Amino acid sequence: MMRRFTLITLVVLLTAAAWISWHHFGPRQPAPPLAPEAAQIDHILIEKSARRLTATLDGAVVMQEDIALGFAPEGDKQQEGDGKTPIGTFTIDRRNPQSAFHLSLGIDYPQPEDVERANALGIDPGGDIFIHGQPNGVVGLTLPGDWTEGCVALSNTEMARLWSLTPNGTVVEIRP
Repeated sequence: MMRRFTLITLVVLLTAAAWISWHHFGPRQPAPPLAPEAAQIDHILIEKSARRLTATLDGAVVMQEDIALGFAPEGDKQQEGDGKTPIGTFTIDRRNPQSAFHLSLGIDYPQPEDVERANALGIDPGGDIFIHGQPNGVVGLTLPGDWTEGCVALSNTEMARLWSLTPNGTVVEIRP
């Protein structure tokens, strides 16, 4: 019985290691052309299934980074605590340099239709969706996997760059 448990544990660990290696070192799509050095961006595209954030200015890519999402990323956000990152078109409506995470850009979720749907179901649609860095106190590393409550997370270095490029009012498109 113990030998079987050890074998199962080994298989699970090897599978996890293979998945992490593939995710970080596997084949990538060719990178789109980069924009000339930009002072700001006008659009952020978040592709949940690709775990990718692409920031552009007039359609030219300024930065493209891997991201982490909510702990239950499949599908659209329905209610507070579901661990999902919302899908739709939003704008950056606030900035918080003092958040519990390294910098944060607020997204204007929930939208009126999200509130209406949630009210009809008698649930809370949730809120406080941000693009942010790593938790304060986590120095020098980026947490693996999808770990947020529904936000979009970058490394602290990537977040500092995005913060400097992103004015309030920037369009944020989140796709499945």
